[in-house]
Amino acid sequence: MSKFRLLTIPALLLVTALSACSVSSNPGGSAEAGDQKSAGPVAIGFSQATQQSPFYVQLREGAEAAAKEAGATLFFADAGGDVTKQNNDIQDLITRQVDVLLVNPVDPQGVQPGIAAAKAAGVQVVTVDRPVPEGAVAHVGRDNKAMGALVGKRLSEALGDKGGKVIEIRGDAGGAVARDRSAGFHEAVAGNDKIKIVEGPYSDYVRSKAVTAMQDLLQVHPDVAAVYAHNDDMALGALQVLKENGKDDVLVSGVDGLMEAVKQIPDGQYVATALNDPISLGSKAIETVLKVQKGEQVEASIDAGTELIDKANAAGFVGEGEFAQASTK
Repeated sequence: MSKFRLLTIPALLLVTALSACSVSSNPGGSAEAGDQKSAGPVAIGFSQATQQSPFYVQLREGAEAAAKEAGATLFFADAGGDVTKQNNDIQDLITRQVDVLLVNPVDPQGVQPGIAAAKAAGVQVVTVDRPVPEGAVAHVGRDNKAMGALVGKRLSEALGDKGGKVIEIRGDAGGAVARDRSAGFHEAVAGNDKIKIVEGPYSDYVRSKAVTAMQDLLQVHPDVAAVYAHNDDMALGALQVLKENGKDDVLVSGVDGLMEAVKQIPDGQYVATALNDPISLGSKAIETVLKVQKGEQVEASIDAGTELIDKANAAGFVGEGEFAQASTK
């Protein structure tokens, strides 16, 4: 019998180790993987697309802070840009018996198996930043088409009657955010027939990928007049390449209100960005999740608002935060 016990103990330890997954939890924060659901009043599962961008890091922090303030437990999982992993993460969160799911999808279509699994388990879903075609009771985000339009209108004004070639560095293939930011921009500059848009590669909102893309694009389009990127992180990557190649006259614009970009605007080359404060977005998402959990009626689409940041008002947004915050005027 003692020999049998000695053999089974390592086996039990192995099973225990294999049962751990990538989901972390803590009241309003993150802890070691493998934690179980707390006894808190509300357990929220947050499946996020990626942490490979300052915006998404801050979105998580905003959600964590709001959950902590509400006394809720937040179970967090980072999909790392992999939709298969995200579907598995959602299954893990459901297994942990979360009350509501908050999902920031890698791919709106690709995440549908996870959304369907949540529905089958009776767990309601709220999406944030990126919507899904169906399966969510509410979406919390900003009007990305309006953001693209705001920046496009301002860049078109800056280029003037001369116009020129504009390189567009895109976000993610098939993503609603990238689609809308592109559509809004294209519509805004359509009135200036001297502007020609060159659609660059998808760089997944990551600066290093935008640097590589811009290096290649500049070789093919040395006559570029401006760059529009679907987020400021990629726009800053493009700006870096332009400066390295002495292209100080090429205008740059982005979206999100990343403070590093806002601080560049007074110098003139970085023309504009659009406000998209991720901290307040994460907070609004948690506020909506808690209302859903309580059975309150919520709007199907909740717009957190935006505004243009350019040379006329950039000084009013400069601060110590990583992103510009909405003005209190």
